[in-house]
Amino acid sequence: MLTNQPVRGVLRVQTPLGPRYFRLSFLQRLYIRWIFRHFLTLPVKVLSPWQLRFIDGLCDSRHSVSWLEPDVPVLGTLEQRPPAHGAHASPAKAESVSPLAADQNRP
Repeated sequence: MLTNQPVRGVLRVQTPLGPRYFRLSFLQRLYIRWIFRHFLTLPVKVLSPWQLRFIDGLCDSRHSVSWLEPDVPVLGTLEQRPPAHGAHASPAKAESVSPLAADQNRP
């Protein structure tokens, strides 16, 4: 069964600046094949919290390239990058910042 699996492959993540491709280790390729076993493209909201942490770790790593070599298969495409760690801030924290302080942080 594993003989039909690609030996090489990358994960494609769509970003506002264009697609990013992530080189994967053998075990990471196996896990990505499991995540994308029924689909070639997935939205972020269907991933479990553990899968989100895994993909976020890949996105934070330095193993990404902005172009794809000709013969490298794409194992799966994520429609957007998972939200950053700070994106889950509670609304109470956002309201606790005074409007003047919030305006000073704007460019």
